[in-house]
Amino acid sequence: MITRKPPFSEIAAVDLGSNSFRMQLARVVDGRLVFHDSLREVVRLGAGLDKHNYLDPAAQQRAIDCLRRFGERLRGLPAEAIRAVATNTFRVAKNSAELLAEAQAALGCPIEIIAGREEARMIFIGVSHSLPAVSHKRLVIDIGGGSTEFIIGEGLEPIEMESLYMGCVSYSRKFFPEGKITEENLKKAELAAAEEIQAIRAHFMAGRWQEAVGSSGTARALGEIMRLNNMSDGSITRDGLAALREALLKTRDTKKIQLDGLSADRAVVLPGGLCIMRAAFNELDIEQMTTASSALREGVLYELLGRMQHHDIREATVRSFMRRYHVDRAQAKRVELLALQLLAQVSYKFRMNEEAAMHYLGWAAKLHEIGISIAHSGYHKHSAYIVENADMPGFSKMEQQTLGLLVRAQRRSLTKLSMPAFEEDRCLLVLIFRLAILLNRKRLDDDVPQLNLFWVKNEFQLEVPENWLALNPLTESALRNEIDYWQEVGILLTLKQVSDLD
Repeated sequence: MITRKPPFSEIAAVDLGSNSFRMQLARVVDGRLVFHDSLREVVRLGAGLDKHNYLDPAAQQRAIDCLRRFGERLRGLPAEAIRAVATNTFRVAKNSAELLAEAQAALGCPIEIIAGREEARMIFIGVSHSLPAVSHKRLVIDIGGGSTEFIIGEGLEPIEMESLYMGCVSYSRKFFPEGKITEENLKKAELAAAEEIQAIRAHFMAGRWQEAVGSSGTARALGEIMRLNNMSDGSITRDGLAALREALLKTRDTKKIQLDGLSADRAVVLPGGLCIMRAAFNELDIEQMTTASSALREGVLYELLGRMQHHDIREATVRSFMRRYHVDRAQAKRVELLALQLLAQVSYKFRMNEEAAMHYLGWAAKLHEIGISIAHSGYHKHSAYIVENADMPGFSKMEQQTLGLLVRAQRRSLTKLSMPAFEEDRCLLVLIFRLAILLNRKRLDDDVPQLNLFWVKNEFQLEVPENWLALNPLTESALRNEIDYWQEVGILLTLKQVSDLD
């Protein structure tokens, strides 16, 4: 059984966007969030991508410097009370792994790279919590620095989600080099955005929703600029977008834009964001859009609060996959129970939080046979492919990769896998999971004896009752093969028969 998390009086979310890094803190009062502190720095990480999608050293240094400052504010908070997520630039940068390691050290906590649709889902959660409850469907558009998310949802539940690789930073760099604004590059940017949106138009056009809402910096900036310059009442409108376009065209340079409510930081990326918004209005038949003050980081906080209150979307996702792929629930339960028993015997060796290890083993047990619905031959590979590549609401890409490793490594040789080192938590998780499956191969309840698992110096040791192997020759053969599999990757696993197991 998963242990309960302790209640935290304060939780924090960190959003590593392509344009800005943001941190939001909230107090948990009577099971609700009270937002009380926030930080924002314009890092413009996406501007550091070269044509081959490598981040330059200057952009990386801006990110690290910012996260060190954020890390100071987070000191003293338990790691379980913080969730940091990274978005599009981390997704596309080829050297993001190098930056991620330094970024985590600077911030002082793990950072999850989330997929585009997962970002969209949490944006909708954050936005919908800040708006009045309605019975109709909302369209939410979030134009970020490197990607734009489109979500249709009802109440607090997202229904349709898409993420497109276009953002205010990437489009401003591509179509408005050195901040120069012309009719030609405005048209090119709007056409490029329209072509991207056309691919999702059928699912997001007017008629499928009754209210349009813009979130994050671009939408809020557009609405505020229009209000302060008498282009609208503060909402984003077609006429307001057209008037703002004319204003930019007259200046011909982002450095010369003089508009009330426009900061120098926002001016640099305004043309790209404006063109994406105009294309969205035209392609999706939007007439008017209100703006929301909340977005991804608030969604992250509400999701974190849900996990604390035992409403974890990841558990719902796993249950959905089990139904979809007709999982043998009884066998999944047998594997999970034995895996958790073995984990309890060696949990003191783990660096990761024990509850996280329990989650991984539980999820893996429930999903390790989903590939059988595709083909029995090599089903572990099919299972791993689904886990690693499917949209799994609530899961970060790194969580899916770890889960995929467990599922892929559940049987047969280990030599073709990128096996973690002996000292790593994931190596021990793989061993526990393989043993739990191997010893439940008969698919019978109460068929597994008392076992003891140890991690002693440089080897793993498994103790079984004396004479039990003689009564179960098939299992003994499988365990001997298991010892050989681990020896092939340079790890020692020993099997010992004991007369009296505690």
